[in-house]
Amino acid sequence: MDTAFDPWSPAFVADPYPAYAELRAAGRVHWFAASGQYLVPHHADVSALLRDRRLGRTYLHRFGHEEFGRTPPPPEHEPFHVLNGHGLLDLEGPDHTRIRRLVSKAFTPRTVERLKPTVERLAAELVDAFVADGGGDLLARVAEPLPVAVIAEMLGIPAGDRHLLRPWSAAICGMFELRPDEETARRAVTASAEFSGYLRELIAARRKAPGDDLVSALVAAHDGGDRLSEQEMVSTCVLLLNAGHEATVNTTANGWWTLLRHPEQLAALRSGEVALSTAVEELLRYDTPLQMFERWVLDDIEIGEVTVPRGSEVALLFGSAHRDPARFPDPDRLDLGRADNPHLAFGAGIHYCLGAPLARMELTASFGELLRRAPALRLAREPQWQGGYVIRGLKELVVTT
Repeated sequence: MDTAFDPWSPAFVADPYPAYAELRAAGRVHWFAASGQYLVPHHADVSALLRDRRLGRTYLHRFGHEEFGRTPPPPEHEPFHVLNGHGLLDLEGPDHTRIRRLVSKAFTPRTVERLKPTVERLAAELVDAFVADGGGDLLARVAEPLPVAVIAEMLGIPAGDRHLLRPWSAAICGMFELRPDEETARRAVTASAEFSGYLRELIAARRKAPGDDLVSALVAAHDGGDRLSEQEMVSTCVLLLNAGHEATVNTTANGWWTLLRHPEQLAALRSGEVALSTAVEELLRYDTPLQMFERWVLDDIEIGEVTVPRGSEVALLFGSAHRDPARFPDPDRLDLGRADNPHLAFGAGIHYCLGAPLARMELTASFGELLRRAPALRLAREPQWQGGYVIRGLKELVVTT
């Protein structure tokens, strides 16, 4: 179909929501030849397919590449695919169940709750320094450093090495965009190899001298005789960094950009008329950082009148699902007090985000500190969007306090 859906267009990335409305009006599923995917724009379908075991993040637990009608990745990309392929997000079947069970023994609700004073202290320090300087780039000064510092603290990464994490993560996450070019792949492969090497050394050190950190807990995690392999530990740590900060960084910056364009809603939040925890959920829905989540079709499925055959890839459009009027009354309106808010920002089903409670804690801490300490926060200049569509965020958000 002819559509305004164009994930490589800066104008579309800046405001994809009118194109999503067209897609929803035109049907439940659409073949998009440019990416070779079936686009799924409605909330009910996206939510159901996230839970449907006929779809998978990988197909390799059931099929070889050729058998599934797919071309194997080039051998030179192997460091990236080994790293990505052993992480929870891209596993299915018994491997996913086993690894999630073991990781959950290390990454417990108590582990997250224990981090609360650290999260609140880091948020306060970052915001204090930001306000003292009269503002600046909120993305670089507050949104990025907080989740990176929290994950680094959690993993037990020495302070002197923490500057390495964000560049590694950004390079690896470039591969999750649609049709990444060879330079993006090269950067991702290099980062995968360097980050993996760094973590193997850290794991070896924790084996000899365990500490009170998540890497030590992953080394110790066992269920009967079952333990994580070294590669599974490395992939888990990388996933925690990538998933654990990309969403939080972009929700913080996108969220403040949204609030600054809705002064009456921001005033309601500042006055306490709206609970911050409820507002955070609405910001996750309204301009979600992860716009698309892809799945492989392992067995033929029906979506409406359309048969989507095995071997296809579906693109679940979270950004569209979150603006679906069939599920959210007046979905294009920001309503920080929205009580019934089943957004999908953290996924659903077996791949539901393990770090969702930590992300919510970080977002509540940073938004809360900025609301308290910067009551006159205002935009200094109009922001621009980065080029990425799948992970969608601003280049910067320059404000004065």
